[in-house]
Amino acid sequence: MTTPSIPRPGRTWVWAFAPYALISIVHIVTLALGATDISTPSKIALMPALFLGVAIAVPPPRGRITALLLAAITASWLGDSAGVFFPALPTVPLMIAFFAIAHLIYIWLFLRDLAVRRTARWSLVYIVWWVVLLIVLWPSLGALAFAVAAYGIVLGGTAAASTRAGTLVTWGGVLFLTSDTILAFLLFMPERVPPLTDPAVMLSYTLGQGLIAIGAVSIIRARRIAAAAAAADADVEAAADGTGTA
Repeated sequence: MTTPSIPRPGRTWVWAFAPYALISIVHIVTLALGATDISTPSKIALMPALFLGVAIAVPPPRGRITALLLAAITASWLGDSAGVFFPALPTVPLMIAFFAIAHLIYIWLFLRDLAVRRTARWSLVYIVWWVVLLIVLWPSLGALAFAVAAYGIVLGGTAAASTRAGTLVTWGGVLFLTSDTILAFLLFMPERVPPLTDPAVMLSYTLGQGLIAIGAVSIIRARRIAAAAAAADADVEAAADGTGTA
């Protein structure tokens, strides 16, 4: 049986996400400049860098919650890279499928494994968001109308569920939803989007994913520290009882 490592208190572990932050900046800047020879590979490198950050920040053994978090990041990576990895298949439906998997994993984590409070009442606004978005986009969705509607429910569900997992994850959920909302207009109503929409999508996306990951790691680490402290207290009490009995 492996004894879980006790994370050190403090925030030094956040440096594990420095490569992700650097690659995010490089990607967004080169995307804005139109340097596709750099922006394309840097996009593919985003989620592996985030995966690495989580793997470093959570000491082994990492357990089921960390495995699910890494699975969601992996599904997001496949969604980011769908056009590159699967060029023979339709990109948008494939991208929606992979990101739907990521969002469903996130919803499970936020509602069950990472929940630290009740769902915020204000998250009902995401229902309004879904209705308004569909009303605006519906004439442009074509054959993907019902797939996008279903995906929108998953997106709104992720954002609402994120309010249970603390402030960082909540803001991550907001930004992730913002990214997908902008992307929806970019994909289905490109004639109406302003310049630099692509960088705006990726800025909100990278911030959202980063905040979700860091917020989740914070909860995992805090729980492990609390469990270690409780175990230490129990050992002290047991030792004291043994001494008194002797």
